[in-house]
Amino acid sequence: MNFIPQIGPVAALVAGILILLMPRLLNYIVAIYLIVTGAVGLFGK
Repeated sequence: MNFIPQIGPVAALVAGILILLMPRLLNYIVAIYLIVTGAVGLFGK
């Protein structure tokens, strides 16, 4: 699985763009990012 290490930068880029467009999404974006990052860390190995 070569795409797993690339999830972080892509997610950060998408989150940054969405936050610029809709600042109210910040809480949801951060929560989703943390959940996905944690899940990949736990189950991706």
